[in-house]
Amino acid sequence: MSAEVEKKRLYWHSRRGMLELDVLLVPFLEEAYPLLDDEDKARYRRLLECEDQDMFVWFMQRGEPEDPDLRRIVRMILDRVQPK
Repeated sequence: MSAEVEKKRLYWHSRRGMLELDVLLVPFLEEAYPLLDDEDKARYRRLLECEDQDMFVWFMQRGEPEDPDLRRIVRMILDRVQPK
């Protein structure tokens, strides 16, 4: 799959239809994803396979993924938007 097709596919999968998720995932995809190593890119793609309700809970910090790889990518996304 070409890089441009992959980018468009990821963009549409990042648009979840839930504003709270869209404002986290789309900017992450556009700004941070290109800089990730291959393992973190794979983690992001796995995250996109998760249910919106689960992601909402994780990003609102009402729970966290059991899977350590998903926990890592969720934390990376949250770290970008939370003040230090």
